[in-house]
Amino acid sequence: MTSAVNHFTYGLLTPLLAYVMSCIGSMLGLRLTAQAHASRGGARLRWLLGGAISIGGTGIWVMHFIAMMGFQVEGTQIKYDVWLTVASAVVAIVVVGTGLLLVSYGGGRVLALLGGGLLTGLGVASMHYLGMYAMNMSAHVSYDRLTVAASVVIAVVAATVALWFTLRVKKPIWITLAALVMGVAVSGMHYTGIYAMHVTVDPEPGVVAGADALDFLVPLMTVISLITLTMLLMVILSPSEEELHEDAELVAKLELRRRTTQQEQLTYPAPPAPMPMPQPRPQPRRQAMQGRRR
Repeated sequence: MTSAVNHFTYGLLTPLLAYVMSCIGSMLGLRLTAQAHASRGGARLRWLLGGAISIGGTGIWVMHFIAMMGFQVEGTQIKYDVWLTVASAVVAIVVVGTGLLLVSYGGGRVLALLGGGLLTGLGVASMHYLGMYAMNMSAHVSYDRLTVAASVVIAVVAATVALWFTLRVKKPIWITLAALVMGVAVSGMHYTGIYAMHVTVDPEPGVVAGADALDFLVPLMTVISLITLTMLLMVILSPSEEELHEDAELVAKLELRRRTTQQEQLTYPAPPAPMPMPQPRPQPRRQAMQGRRR
């Protein structure tokens, strides 16, 4: 028989929470990548890794499974394969990190942006459907191909726009607006993919293997959220790109002044100090007294 699929079991609570988490992860990821562009060497890689965890982990993966909390199928229990679910989180972080590396070290070239967007979008779509595949239920699942293709296109476009934002957006107000747009794109991709799913419950439901969502999803999402908050504190306490630029300019001015002073000293050496005048030798006291008597 065909099941009644409910995407909003708790009403608007789960989609709103999912959207908020997507915006938070995207906002922090954009802030971290802006910090990466102002850094060099190992520090740059660390900031990009933080951006990948924020966007891929919190902005995409956590958003996906918060939204899935409201997904229920009448007539069967839903459980999750732990390792596939964890693998979907790893996929999201790795593909976002790869896209950030391509764009960051690609010098802003269009080819690097398009390649990074395509790779990241396909990876995000893979994470989504891997997370869907991790669901175990006593039912047969099929997908509408056109809707799946539409969700993949949305994922690629959203990923490309997100990577473009990481190159162009620097000011806090623009980062916030960009994060709101990214949240809409990620949520749109998710619910488009969800509506591509068709579920037919088995006439005789059996035992469903796997773990309940509350058993491991909530702790895992809590850990990723705490990591996100820690990185947020790191960003708040770190100097901004403008402050780093001002510090670099100040150091350059001081260095230029020091070199100018040294050059002037070599070109115009200081005159020699005058020789001290010889002082008369003091006469002994007895000779001075005799000289007065005479």
